[in-house]
Amino acid sequence: MRLAATSTEFVPVDVTGPDDVDLASTTPRLAFLPQARQGNPEPDDWHVGVWHDGRILVLVGPEGGATTLAPGRYWVWVNVDPPGVEHVVTRAPRYLTIY
Repeated sequence: MRLAATSTEFVPVDVTGPDDVDLASTTPRLAFLPQARQGNPEPDDWHVGVWHDGRILVLVGPEGGATTLAPGRYWVWVNVDPPGVEHVVTRAPRYLTIY
């Protein structure tokens, strides 16, 4: 996905859980890490999102976004804690380019 640095838009990430798990009852989070950064997101990197049609949405941008990103390429990370023993933290199969 590509976004202008001056734009404020929802960044969507598709998430599919097991059939018997209601992900909508969880608080979804996304993190946007510069492509050159190694390792997992830190606690302060996460931004609370909302569920919409099986996607996590986080508003990104300078006008009321959860975060404002400088131009560059970012990996998108997903954090979902469904009921049970699993707590899923994974890098989404996409990146975000801010230009």
